[in-house]
Amino acid sequence: MTTTATNKLGRYASKRMIRRATRAMPWIGGAIALLTLGGAIRRKGWVGGTLHTVFDFVPYVGTAKNLAESRRGRDFFPDKRPITGPITAP
Repeated sequence: MTTTATNKLGRYASKRMIRRATRAMPWIGGAIALLTLGGAIRRKGWVGGTLHTVFDFVPYVGTAKNLAESRRGRDFFPDKRPITGPITAP
C-alpha cells in the first residue's frame, strides 16, 4: 500500500470510530443516571429523586435540564431539608 492509501484508510477508520462513539454517548449518560438513582432518591425524596433521574436518563433532555439548572443556579428538584430539632442527651 502506498502512503496515500494508508492515510485514507486511517482517516476512514477514525471517522467511523468517532461516529460510533457519538452515537453511544447519550446512552452512556443514561446508564450513569440509573447508577445514581439511589443517591438521588435519598437526597431529594422518592418523587423528586425519581423525576430527577428520569429527566437525566432521557438523551438530550437531561443535557437541556442540566444546562438550564446551571444557568438558573439551582435544581428543579431541590434536596430535602435536613431535619433540625433539639438535640437530646440520653
